[in-house]
Amino acid sequence: MNFQHTEDRHMLADSLNRFLSEKNGIEIRHQSAGSALGFSREVYAGLAELGTIGALFPEDAGGFGGTGFDVSVVFECLGSNLAVEPLLGALVVGQALIAAGTDAQRAALESIMAGTSVAALAHEEPGSHYELSHVTLSATPAADPSAGDWVLNGRKAVVPMGDAADLLLVSARTAGQPLDADGISLFLVQGDAPGVSRRGNGRIDGGRTAELTFTNVAVDASALLGAPGQGLAVLERISGYALLALAAESLGAMDMAKDQTLEYLRTRKQFGVPIGSFQALQHRMADLLLEVEQARSAVINAAAAVDDTDRTTRERALSAAKYSVGRIGTLVAEESIQMHGGIGMTWELPLAHYAKRLVMIDHQFGDEDHHLARFIALGQAAVCA
Repeated sequence: MNFQHTEDRHMLADSLNRFLSEKNGIEIRHQSAGSALGFSREVYAGLAELGTIGALFPEDAGGFGGTGFDVSVVFECLGSNLAVEPLLGALVVGQALIAAGTDAQRAALESIMAGTSVAALAHEEPGSHYELSHVTLSATPAADPSAGDWVLNGRKAVVPMGDAADLLLVSARTAGQPLDADGISLFLVQGDAPGVSRRGNGRIDGGRTAELTFTNVAVDASALLGAPGQGLAVLERISGYALLALAAESLGAMDMAKDQTLEYLRTRKQFGVPIGSFQALQHRMADLLLEVEQARSAVINAAAAVDDTDRTTRERALSAAKYSVGRIGTLVAEESIQMHGGIGMTWELPLAHYAKRLVMIDHQFGDEDHHLARFIALGQAAVCA
């Protein structure tokens, strides 16, 4: 396997890092992340203009990338710069449109890649515990077809940027019980559709989420994405892209936390010498560097496997990466703060914000315990098959 990025990906990473360092400095980032919107439309438009969103999708869909390594390069840069712009929603909704959308539905990709439309996946529900098949929000045939063909009722929880989203991809149950694999359908719903109420909340690591309530939301048959009742396979595929993206973002944040800690150990002095000369801290830092390299290997493996046609190989690599960054990201956050001593958790130090993001990534699309259990279950199922 060739671990070297192509020249195009190097150029994309250089351009993206340069743009974010100029337009998304830490103070500007704090203002955007804590704003009522949760991100900066100016920065998001700039990212789109650079081609950052287009790099997440293949050429036949209007983009110019779309491979696992393209996704990992983009999100590693976002993690290095603590960007809060809604590229994760663009990635998963866009990939769903490519996987199962009609030509008319795919037209939405243009505005997503242009950065003029914010997209979000509305899937997680209260008490779902990361299980993709746990869907209780109902979609029933409309009694009055003049108002629409389907009626949605139910709740979605912790939807990233859900209060700002123009387009929602909503999972709904059209048949079966809450944990059944069959009976899950996907619908494209406008964020401001009648009957959709949104209650936004600021996240501790910056940006926003929303609790969504659907009350008799009527949608046409054209809103149905893919075959009715067969949405779980699409959900698994797009969640795979999300796992890779979050793992790469975590790796970018780890590298920054590691570099800042190394710099602190080299410059902070006690007893007249840099504290990095103390053997105990050298051992802790060496262990941390090895762990970060393990996380990097897991991300590379996931990027290579995200398009693998063998489900077990693909999903095990993705769960392994998410488990690895969940465990190692928390370790990096804790060790970096401790080696910074009393200033490690102060608001003024960027490290504190990298640490918050590293810990919170573990709780998106399944934490380390969930993905360790999933990795084992996938292996056991393959052996028994």
